[in-house]
Amino acid sequence: MAGFNYIPHTDADVRAMLERIGVRQVEDLYADVPKEFIKKEPYDLPDAMSEGEVREWFESLSGMNAKMKVFVGAGAYDHYTPAVIPYITSRSEFLTAYTPYQCEISQGTLRYIFEFQSMVCELTGMDISNASLYDGPTAAAEAMKMSVACTKKKTRVLLSKGLLPNVIAVVETYARFHGVEIGYVPVMNGQTCPNCLKAELAKGDVAGVIVPEINRYGIIEDHSGFAETIHGAKALLVEYCDPSALAVVKTPAEWGADIAVGDGQSLGIPLCYGGPYVGFMAVKKDYMRKMPGRIVGQTSDKEGRRAYVLTLQAREQHIKREKATSNICSNESLMALWVTVYLSLMGPEGLREVNRLSYDGAHYLHDQLMATGRFTEVFPGKPFLKEFVLQPKEAAGLLQDRLEKAGFFAALETEEGYVSFCVTEKRTRAEIDELVKIVKEG
Repeated sequence: MAGFNYIPHTDADVRAMLERIGVRQVEDLYADVPKEFIKKEPYDLPDAMSEGEVREWFESLSGMNAKMKVFVGAGAYDHYTPAVIPYITSRSEFLTAYTPYQCEISQGTLRYIFEFQSMVCELTGMDISNASLYDGPTAAAEAMKMSVACTKKKTRVLLSKGLLPNVIAVVETYARFHGVEIGYVPVMNGQTCPNCLKAELAKGDVAGVIVPEINRYGIIEDHSGFAETIHGAKALLVEYCDPSALAVVKTPAEWGADIAVGDGQSLGIPLCYGGPYVGFMAVKKDYMRKMPGRIVGQTSDKEGRRAYVLTLQAREQHIKREKATSNICSNESLMALWVTVYLSLMGPEGLREVNRLSYDGAHYLHDQLMATGRFTEVFPGKPFLKEFVLQPKEAAGLLQDRLEKAGFFAALETEEGYVSFCVTEKRTRAEIDELVKIVKEG
């Protein structure tokens, strides 16, 4: 042990600890590990490097990554991140803040969580929001469990086939281990089928229905009559949303939803190999005691000053385990702060401008691709915002390879063989024209 300079214990310390637990040597602690799994040769570690050398080494590694122009969405969107956000979120009062359960020393954390909740409620139109969840798919799974808890005696939840595949997969996993049966509502002509929904609801065992505000084909769905039909069957309506788009499309509240969930990644969180992201959930006040996770409320201290505390904790802490809400209290707090700063900087006008630029770029790309003659429409006339699918006249893999060699991440293939494109405000007209040129040259 003395040869490991990074271990602070002296040989005497180690001997004292081993004697206390009745073991002769450290290796005896691993006596039950099969010998073939014990590493015997020396570790193949590089020589020590200076700080400057370490920086250069990591820069050389990052240089191996291909820098692509992103024209793909599918639930992860390449929106612009204002430069001030990383600075604000790295300030010590936020980055090293203590657990919000100790409100007297965590007012900074509680304040921005309260602001996050307030902004989520403003975007969705719902009454109350929690303090964030792991990601969008997890939030959908929690909404599935919440639907069952709110309706009682019903153990089936319907999923629209228009939801993103990863959302469906996570909900299915949660359902398998919580005794919830999953049913499916097909997509007909680019829209969650209302007649199919009615047929499933008529069976009388549905606790909730999860539908996408904007589906996996990029189509803005029309949910007229959904709330009345679902509530008539004594079930809950859950809307899965892209929060960035809520600045310009109907809110879940306007559709009559009981629960709104989604992923906050589109609110300025950069793409980074799948995370970290931040899920959100907002509900009607009738269901707030069944909502999982933390809720921060505003109050006053004994001197009358504004203060923030965790509220309704009996839902998840001070209650018998079998009666508590989901134990998903470890939320993506730093990412919630990130989103809060982004929304504060952008404001309503900024969000509308983001969507205007994305809409203009996506429709321009769509029209230019169709003009090449190399695609056919899949859902003609259906409204879309920044994302759409087309049917290619060549193999999707060949199209993807050609675009990738030119530096474009685009034409993501769907399970039906369509290809998906997405345009955000970061994509320029010149980049779009270059992509179309590559398609034509094929």
